[in-house]
Amino acid sequence: MATVVPDVTAPASPAARRVKRRRTFADFVTQVMLPLLALGLLGFAGWFVWSTRVVVGNPAPPIAPATNPFPDSVAASGVVEAQTENIAVGSSLPGVVVEVLVKVDDAVAPGTPLFRLDDRELRGELAVKRAAVSQAKSELLRLEAEPRPEKIPVVAAQVNEARAAVVREADALRRNEETFARKVTTEQELIARREALAAAQAALEKAEADLKLLQSGSWEYDRDVARAGVATAEAEVARIETNLDRLIVRSLVAGRVLQVNVRPGEFVGTPPGQALVVVGNIDRLHVRVDIDEFDISRFDSRSAASAVPRGSLQERYPLTFVRVEPFVVPKKSLTGDNTERVDTRVLQVIYECDPTGRPPLFVGQQLEVFIEAPPAG
Repeated sequence: MATVVPDVTAPASPAARRVKRRRTFADFVTQVMLPLLALGLLGFAGWFVWSTRVVVGNPAPPIAPATNPFPDSVAASGVVEAQTENIAVGSSLPGVVVEVLVKVDDAVAPGTPLFRLDDRELRGELAVKRAAVSQAKSELLRLEAEPRPEKIPVVAAQVNEARAAVVREADALRRNEETFARKVTTEQELIARREALAAAQAALEKAEADLKLLQSGSWEYDRDVARAGVATAEAEVARIETNLDRLIVRSLVAGRVLQVNVRPGEFVGTPPGQALVVVGNIDRLHVRVDIDEFDISRFDSRSAASAVPRGSLQERYPLTFVRVEPFVVPKKSLTGDNTERVDTRVLQVIYECDPTGRPPLFVGQQLEVFIEAPPAG
């Protein structure tokens, strides 16, 4: 039997070459690491999809809402305000503020100055008007003191002088008539003498009338006019003094300063509703409650009511009914959108709240209010 000797010169097959080739690092990456990386990415994708899925549930709110203490009630929102309401004090006259006399939380009484405006111009005008009063009073005194004693002898001498002139002109006329009768003087000279005598007599009558007028004193109606002038000047002084007093803005109620919105050097005008200083009596606090117009029929002022401050739901404040403002107004708690329409109206009810023994309440603080009411039908 013959022995087969492999031909070593023949080329090797591909399978033989793969078996004989040494494994490299690239083979390790493509054959091991890439499949493992693909499996890891596949697992991450599955975990991400699962963790970001939409979960439908009822999570607890961050802050629990206020609880209703009554089986059936009218729920409303309220705002704490002063017993006298929040009085926005403004200025009745425009001007520059030169001094602010109070600060927030100061106690004030009726008439307490709050701030003062520049008054230099009015004080200058006041000095002028007071001088006018003095002038008018002096004129009245002059009229009431007439006649002046020193004037009477002067006017009486003028009367005597006029009488002497009449006597002189009468004597001259008599002599002229005699000479005219003897044809010594002309008719023209006679007429001139007669006219001179008439003028002297008129001058005498005027002098006597002036003396009588002087002796009778001033005319009653002239004194009345002078008195009216004095009253007018005094009224002008009183008007300026009133305006000077108005430049000092005062509180009209007893209470505390809740807010100060003015500083020295600022110019303040007289627009309505400009709150320069807010004052109110906070010895007893009021709560202004807005009841929706759909709940008005269920509201009863004799029912019990309580309030819970927002952010402190564990505290409950009993409320005492004070009054109802019988004018339904638009609701003020708006979003601020300039396209918003006010289509909800509310009835405002005032309650009294006594926070004694509880955490204090502050003016402007919002409350959740519950008023006991019959079941809605």
